[in-house]
Amino acid sequence: MKEKFEVIGMTCSACSTSVEKAVSKIEGVKSVNVNLLANNMVVEFDDTILNQETIISAVHDAGYSASLVGQAKGQDHLQDSSQIQSEIEAMKIRVTVSLVFMLLLLYVAMGPMVGLPLPSWLLGLENAMTMALVQLLLTLPVIYVNRQYYETGFKTLWHRNPNMDSLIAIGSGAAVLYGVFALFRIGYGLGHGDWDLVAQYSHDLYFESAAMILGLITLGKYLEARSKGKTSDAIAKLMDLAPKVATVIRDGQEVEVAVSEVVVGDVIVIKPGQSIPVDGVVVFGNSAVDESALTGESIPVAKGVGDQVYSATINKTGSFHFEAQRIGDDTTLAQIIRLVEEASSSKAPIAKLADQISGVFVPVVIGIALLSTIIWLLLGYSFEFSLTIGIAVLVISCPCALGLATPVAIMVGTGQGALHGILIKSAEALETAHNLDTVVLDKTGTITEGKPQVTDVLPGPNLDQERLLIIAASLEKPSEHPLAEAIVSAATKRELQLLPVEDFAAVPGKGVHAIIEGQPYLAGNMAFMEEHGIPLGHFAVEADRLAQEGKTPMYFATPQAVIGLIAVADVVKPSSKRAIKTLKGLGIDVVMLTGDNRRTAEAIQKELEINTVIAEVLPEDKEREIRNLQEQGKLVAMVGDGVNDAPALARADVGIAIGAGTDVAIESADIVLMRNGLTEVATAIQLSKATIRNIKQNLFWAFFYNTLGIPLAAGLFFPFFGWKLNPMYAAAAMSLSSIFVVTNALRLRRFEPRL
Repeated sequence: MKEKFEVIGMTCSACSTSVEKAVSKIEGVKSVNVNLLANNMVVEFDDTILNQETIISAVHDAGYSASLVGQAKGQDHLQDSSQIQSEIEAMKIRVTVSLVFMLLLLYVAMGPMVGLPLPSWLLGLENAMTMALVQLLLTLPVIYVNRQYYETGFKTLWHRNPNMDSLIAIGSGAAVLYGVFALFRIGYGLGHGDWDLVAQYSHDLYFESAAMILGLITLGKYLEARSKGKTSDAIAKLMDLAPKVATVIRDGQEVEVAVSEVVVGDVIVIKPGQSIPVDGVVVFGNSAVDESALTGESIPVAKGVGDQVYSATINKTGSFHFEAQRIGDDTTLAQIIRLVEEASSSKAPIAKLADQISGVFVPVVIGIALLSTIIWLLLGYSFEFSLTIGIAVLVISCPCALGLATPVAIMVGTGQGALHGILIKSAEALETAHNLDTVVLDKTGTITEGKPQVTDVLPGPNLDQERLLIIAASLEKPSEHPLAEAIVSAATKRELQLLPVEDFAAVPGKGVHAIIEGQPYLAGNMAFMEEHGIPLGHFAVEADRLAQEGKTPMYFATPQAVIGLIAVADVVKPSSKRAIKTLKGLGIDVVMLTGDNRRTAEAIQKELEINTVIAEVLPEDKEREIRNLQEQGKLVAMVGDGVNDAPALARADVGIAIGAGTDVAIESADIVLMRNGLTEVATAIQLSKATIRNIKQNLFWAFFYNTLGIPLAAGLFFPFFGWKLNPMYAAAAMSLSSIFVVTNALRLRRFEPRL
C-alpha cells in the first residue's frame, strides 16, 4: 500500500536524504519519496509485514517528526496555504528580532575598537563585567527566537545525522558558552585585582559571533522561504471545478441532491451553462459541451444520445439527460487530481550543492575542532588556549556564507525573472531549469491563442468578402456555437452592419438555416450541404485544403448553390515561432503535446518547424508522455495553460504555466509566464544558467574562506610562526565571506536575455 506522511524538522536536502535513508532501510518498504518543499513523504510498503507506526518511529529515530496525512479529502494531501504563510511571517519576526539585537550588539562590542561613542559605564576595565553582561543580554533574544537551530541541530547530532543546523548550533553555542566562561573569568579577575586577566577576557567575549551566526543564517533562510512558491491551492481549485449539486430524476421528479449522493445509474438533467457533475453517457437530448478544461480542445464538442460526458466540463447550448457511470474518485477529474498529487510527491527536491557537501563538511569540521582542542591540551597548553582553538575552528567554519550562497542568488534571480515577466515560484525550479534538454509545449492557449478566429473568407462568384461576411454573421448571430461567435466577432471588428434574420433554426452537430431579406440561407458542414442536395463545386477542394491546414471550414449556401466558404481556426501566437527557434538554438528539443486532432497538430508542426508532435492525447496521456521522456533520461519542462495540463506540469522536472491560463495550471506549475508568450521560456532557462553560475561562484568564496581559515584556526602555523586565529577575527572573516557572497549575487541585476 501507499501512504503519505507529514515530516517536520527538515531544513535542507541533507535532512530529506537522512529521512529517506532511514525509512528505506526498513524491511517491507518498496519505495520512499521525500518532498522537502512540501514537507511530506510518500512511502509504498508491504502492509502485511509493516505498519505506519514503524515508519513514523524510523523518522523519529533519524531526528525528525512524522505523522500520517489523512487521505479522505483532496485538500488534506497538501499543506494549507495559510499555514505556510504564517510560517513565513513567523520567520520574518525572527529575522527582525535577530538583526535588531545583532546590530545593537555589534555596536556595543565593536564600538570601542573603532571609536564609536558609548556610555562611560561601559568603558574601561573597571566596567568590564557590565560590558559583558550587556552583551550577554543582547545575545539572549537572538538565541531565543532562533532556538530551532539548537533543537534540530543537537537532535540530529544525537542521532548521528548532523546537518547544517548542527554546525550552526555548535558554532554559535560554543561561542556563547565561551563568552559565559569569559564572563566568570572577568568576575574572578575583578575580585582578585588581576587586571591582566580582566583585560584578556574582556576581549574574548564572542557573543557577537554567536549573534551574527544566527542572525545572518536566519536572514538567508527567510530569503529562501520567500522565494518558494505555494502549490497547496492546486487540489482545492481542481475540486472546485466540479459542481457541488446535481439535478437527478427520481420517481419521475427532478430532485436536486449533493454530488456525493449521486449513484451509478442515476439520470442527471443538464441545462445550458451548467457544469457536468460526474462522468456518464447521454440518454436524451443533444448539445455542445466545452471540454477544454480536460482535453485542451478549444472548440466545444457536439453531444448526442450515446456520447460520453465528463465531470467539470461545461454545457454550452442545449439541454440533455445523461446516466451516471463514474462517480466520486472514479471520475476523470478525480483521476487528474490524483495524478497531480502523485506527480508532486514523486518529484524529489533539488539537492543543493552546499547541502550535499555539508553531509561531509559538517562532521569533518566538528571532528577537526574537537581534535584540535584535544591535541593542544595534550601538548601542555592551557584549557583556555585549547578551547579558543576549537571555537575558532567552529566559528570560521560555520556556514554563514554557505547558507547565504544559494538563497541570496536565488532571490536576486527571481527578482530579475519578475522584471522580465517570469514568476519563479521555487528555488528548486530555477536550479533545475539550467539543465533542461527537452521542453514540451501544450498547443491550445500556449502555442496558439486558445480562441477560434476567422482565418479565411472565400466568396463565390458575384460576391465579395464583405457581403459574404455580413450574410454569414447575420445567419450565425442567433447561434451560441463558438465557431459562430468567431464569425460574428470578425464582422464586428470590421464594423459591418448585420441583417435581420427570420425563421432561424439550428440542427445540432450540422448547421443552421434562416431567411435573410426574403432569401433562405444555410450554414454548416459538408454533411449538412449534402443532406440538402446542394452541389459543393470547387468549394469541396478548398475545404479540403483548409482542413489540411488545421482549420475548420464552414459552408454558406442558398438552397441552389454554395455562395462561399469561411474557415475558422485557433491561430498561432505571434511570439511562438521566434520562441521555438530560440529554444532550438539553445540546444533544447521541442515537443508539442495536444488533445487536438492529428491533422490540426501536424499543420501547426509544419508552420513552426517542430520536430516532434504527439496529438489526440487525454490528460492522463500527457502526464504519461512526460514520464516516458523522463525515463529516457531527459530533463523535461512542460509548458501549458489548462486544467488538463496540471498533471503533466506537476510531473515535469519544471512546470511552466502561461499566465493567462487557468488558476489550476498556474498553481501546479513551478514557473509562470506573466506576459502570456513563449519567449519567456527561453529567458527563464538563460536566467537559470546565469543564477547557477553565480551560485557556484558564491559557494567557491564561502568554501575558500572556510578551507583557508581552518588550518590557521586549528593552530597549524602556531609552532612555526606564532600565528593563532582569534575567534573574533574568525567571525570577521566569516562575515567578510558573506559580504563577498551578497555582492556577487547582486551582479545578477545586470542580466539580459539573448533572444
